[in-house]
Amino acid sequence: MEYTLKVKLLNEASRLPAYAHDGDAGLDLFSSKEVSIPPGQSALVPTGICIQLPADTEAQIRPRSGLALKHQITVLNSPGTIDAGYRGEIGVILINHGQDTFKVDMGMKIAQMVIKPVIRVNVEVEETLGMTARGEGGFGSTGV
Repeated sequence: MEYTLKVKLLNEASRLPAYAHDGDAGLDLFSSKEVSIPPGQSALVPTGICIQLPADTEAQIRPRSGLALKHQITVLNSPGTIDAGYRGEIGVILINHGQDTFKVDMGMKIAQMVIKPVIRVNVEVEETLGMTARGEGGFGSTGV
Protein backbone atom coordinates (compact mmCIF):
# COMPACT_ATOMS: atom_id res chain seq x y z
CA MET A 1 0.00 0.00 0.00
CA GLU A 2 1.29 3.45 -0.85
CA TYR A 3 0.72 6.53 1.31
CA THR A 4 1.26 10.22 0.60
CA LEU A 5 2.98 12.71 2.91
CA LYS A 6 1.99 16.26 2.02
CA VAL A 7 4.70 18.86 2.76
CA LYS A 8 4.53 22.65 2.91
CA LEU A 9 7.88 24.42 2.41
CA LEU A 10 8.10 27.53 4.60
CA ASN A 11 11.15 29.30 3.17
CA GLU A 12 13.92 29.08 0.57
CA ALA A 13 16.11 27.05 2.94
CA SER A 14 13.42 24.37 3.33
CA ARG A 15 14.15 20.92 1.90
CA LEU A 16 11.75 18.05 1.36
CA PRO A 17 12.23 15.07 3.66
CA ALA A 18 13.95 12.34 1.65
CA TYR A 19 14.90 8.69 1.84
CA ALA A 20 18.66 8.33 1.35
CA HIS A 21 18.41 4.75 0.03
CA ASP A 22 15.79 2.37 -1.30
CA GLY A 23 14.29 0.41 1.58
CA ASP A 24 15.16 3.01 4.27
CA ALA A 25 12.62 3.34 7.09
CA GLY A 26 13.41 6.96 7.89
CA LEU A 27 13.17 10.12 5.83
CA ASP A 28 16.06 12.52 6.44
CA LEU A 29 15.11 15.88 7.94
CA PHE A 30 17.24 18.95 7.21
CA SER A 31 17.97 22.12 9.17
CA SER A 32 16.64 25.33 7.64
CA LYS A 33 18.82 27.52 9.89
CA GLU A 34 22.33 27.64 11.36
CA VAL A 35 22.28 26.83 15.07
CA SER A 36 25.12 26.45 17.60
CA ILE A 37 24.62 24.04 20.49
CA PRO A 38 27.08 24.43 23.41
CA PRO A 39 28.20 21.33 25.35
CA GLY A 40 25.48 20.05 27.67
CA GLN A 41 22.83 22.27 26.06
CA SER A 42 19.89 21.64 23.75
CA ALA A 43 18.31 23.66 20.95
CA LEU A 44 15.17 23.57 18.85
CA VAL A 45 16.35 23.29 15.24
CA PRO A 46 13.79 24.34 12.61
CA THR A 47 13.27 22.31 9.46
CA GLY A 48 11.27 24.87 7.52
CA ILE A 49 8.50 22.37 6.75
CA CYS A 50 4.96 21.58 7.84
CA ILE A 51 3.41 18.21 7.06
CA GLN A 52 0.05 16.56 6.61
CA LEU A 53 0.32 12.91 7.58
CA PRO A 54 -1.87 10.15 6.15
CA ALA A 55 -4.89 9.26 8.31
CA ASP A 56 -4.19 6.97 11.28
CA THR A 57 -0.43 7.59 11.28
CA GLU A 58 2.14 9.46 13.35
CA ALA A 59 5.63 10.68 12.56
CA GLN A 60 8.43 9.63 14.91
CA ILE A 61 11.51 11.85 15.02
CA ARG A 62 14.64 9.81 15.69
CA PRO A 63 18.35 10.54 16.02
CA ARG A 64 20.90 10.02 13.26
CA SER A 65 23.49 7.44 14.27
CA GLY A 66 26.36 9.30 12.59
CA LEU A 67 25.72 12.48 14.59
CA ALA A 68 25.48 10.44 17.79
CA LEU A 69 28.68 8.48 17.18
CA LYS A 70 30.87 11.25 15.78
CA HIS A 71 29.58 14.29 17.71
CA GLN A 72 27.45 12.99 20.63
CA ILE A 73 24.42 14.82 19.18
CA THR A 74 21.03 13.17 19.61
CA VAL A 75 17.31 13.96 19.68
CA LEU A 76 16.45 14.93 23.25
CA ASN A 77 12.90 13.54 23.38
CA SER A 78 13.64 10.50 21.27
CA PRO A 79 11.51 9.45 19.64
CA GLY A 80 9.56 12.66 19.31
CA THR A 81 5.99 12.19 18.17
CA ILE A 82 4.15 14.32 15.62
CA ASP A 83 0.43 13.68 15.67
CA ALA A 84 -1.57 13.59 12.44
CA GLY A 85 -3.50 16.74 13.37
CA TYR A 86 -0.42 18.95 13.84
CA ARG A 87 0.13 21.50 11.06
CA GLY A 88 2.90 23.68 12.51
CA GLU A 89 6.57 23.74 11.60
CA ILE A 90 8.54 20.59 12.40
CA GLY A 91 11.27 21.40 14.90
CA VAL A 92 13.87 18.93 16.18
CA ILE A 93 15.19 19.20 19.75
CA LEU A 94 18.87 18.32 19.56
CA ILE A 95 21.12 17.93 22.61
CA ASN A 96 24.90 18.10 22.65
CA HIS A 97 26.39 15.43 24.93
CA GLY A 98 29.86 16.23 23.59
CA GLN A 99 32.59 18.48 24.98
CA ASP A 100 32.68 20.99 22.10
CA THR A 101 30.10 23.40 20.71
CA PHE A 102 28.35 21.76 17.76
CA LYS A 103 27.38 23.86 14.76
CA VAL A 104 24.31 22.82 12.82
CA ASP A 105 24.68 24.11 9.27
CA MET A 106 21.75 25.10 7.08
CA GLY A 107 20.78 22.07 4.98
CA MET A 108 22.45 19.58 7.37
CA LYS A 109 20.71 16.26 7.98
CA ILE A 110 19.65 16.50 11.62
CA ALA A 111 17.23 13.63 12.26
CA GLN A 112 15.12 10.90 10.71
CA MET A 113 11.34 10.86 10.43
CA VAL A 114 9.64 7.47 10.45
CA ILE A 115 5.92 7.30 9.61
CA LYS A 116 4.10 4.66 11.68
CA PRO A 117 0.50 3.44 12.00
CA VAL A 118 -1.43 4.44 15.12
CA ILE A 119 -3.76 2.12 17.02
CA ARG A 120 -6.33 3.92 19.16
CA VAL A 121 -7.84 2.06 22.10
CA ASN A 122 -10.82 2.34 24.42
CA VAL A 123 -9.68 2.80 28.03
CA GLU A 124 -11.49 0.76 30.69
CA VAL A 125 -11.00 0.45 34.46
CA GLU A 126 -10.51 -3.12 35.70
CA GLU A 127 -10.09 -4.36 39.29
CA THR A 128 -7.85 -7.25 38.19
CA LEU A 129 -5.71 -7.80 35.13
CA GLY A 130 -4.93 -11.10 33.41
CA MET A 131 -1.98 -13.02 34.88
CA THR A 132 1.28 -13.61 32.96
CA ALA A 133 4.51 -15.48 33.66
CA ARG A 134 6.30 -12.16 34.08
CA GLY A 135 3.71 -10.62 36.38
CA GLU A 136 4.85 -7.37 37.99
CA GLY A 137 8.58 -7.94 37.37
CA GLY A 138 10.34 -5.00 35.78
CA PHE A 139 13.39 -2.74 36.01
CA GLY A 140 16.03 -5.45 35.75
CA SER A 141 13.87 -8.39 36.82
CA THR A 142 15.25 -10.57 33.99
CA GLY A 143 18.86 -10.21 35.21
CA VAL A 144 21.95 -8.94 33.45
